[in-house]
Amino acid sequence: MERPEFDDWVAQRGAALLRFAYLVTRDHTRAEEAVQDALISAYPRWKRISRDGDPEAYVRRSIVNADISRWRRFFRRETVTESPVVGDEPDHAVAHADADAIWALCATLPTKQRAAVVLRYYEDLPDGDIAVILDCSPATVRSQIHRALATLRATVTEEVNR
Repeated sequence: MERPEFDDWVAQRGAALLRFAYLVTRDHTRAEEAVQDALISAYPRWKRISRDGDPEAYVRRSIVNADISRWRRFFRRETVTESPVVGDEPDHAVAHADADAIWALCATLPTKQRAAVVLRYYEDLPDGDIAVILDCSPATVRSQIHRALATLRATVTEEVNR
């Protein structure tokens, strides 16, 4: 019976999938929707998915695809809001503000580049695993990450020079 196997896997990996989806979408609601859509599409195929390959890679790829599809449907991209205001005195929240600013910059990246960066630097996956998840070659993964980092560097340089 496939249902208990699927339910057990979701119970075990659900939180990690939701974290991954949040890092890709940068929105809790969109992350939940992307995970839900991915799991709904995986359930009827679960026997084949779990038998033929890596179910986690399949579901992560489905999460990325769900977010890309949502973006295409609504013709919207996330935009960066104003940078957080930091006072003259050192603040314990400075590290958190810096991290938020970095994620706000990452939110400006196209979905596949953002997903590649998240998988490389947050999930610490090698190019081959990322390529399986994103359904592309390892060279494309390296290219996506290179372009993403170049965009982030240019944006940071532009902000510093203002």
